[in-house]
Amino acid sequence: MKRSLPLLACTLLAGSSVVAKERSTFKYTAPPDGERPVIVDAVIAPQGSDFAMRLRFDKEPWGEECKNRCANATLLIDADSSKQTGLKLAAGAPGNGADLAVIIQGVREYATESGKGAKNWLRVKVRLLNNEPSSVDDGELLAELSHKHDTDRIQSDGKTVYLLIDSTHPSIPAGRKARVVYQPPGGKPIQANVTGLIGGSGSKGNVKIFKDGNWGKAPKADP
Repeated sequence: MKRSLPLLACTLLAGSSVVAKERSTFKYTAPPDGERPVIVDAVIAPQGSDFAMRLRFDKEPWGEECKNRCANATLLIDADSSKQTGLKLAAGAPGNGADLAVIIQGVREYATESGKGAKNWLRVKVRLLNNEPSSVDDGELLAELSHKHDTDRIQSDGKTVYLLIDSTHPSIPAGRKARVVYQPPGGKPIQANVTGLIGGSGSKGNVKIFKDGNWGKAPKADP
């Protein structure tokens, strides 16, 4: 019997009973000669107390195809859309004020024993940037997720990565609006405004990547 693959869908909900057409948070045209996979289409919005993400790359972000030149993408989230707190870079830098850094990496680990192949996996690190660090690496590591072990938080389907980023840490601010910054390699920073964790009413501005604790429910999920 033929098995049907789970449907991995991310749907924007425009009201308590109306399902709106999915709208990208940002898009990016990848250069044809890029060495690493880059994000070309993203949907980012609150889902309950989490930030939910559907990230499409121009090529598979991890695995045998990219080998040791896999994805190494960082998304900065300014959870309260305020540059007064959070990351402190050079004056005027788009990343100023970011409260969270989400680093998506395709990892390849070569075998230490003969006869065993390399291990590949998708890893996501989440860093808290609340003490005005001057770089992402200075932030406190809140979580390190793997698509092998944290299937309730991270999933991968070809070129697309789905994430749920826990935003319940007491030091993460919550605002009605939030801001996302993505710096593609060699390109200009991309900024986008999204609904904050306490923005809107009901399900407006929210997404449903996960429903009832399961991954990839149908796009017409009830709010």
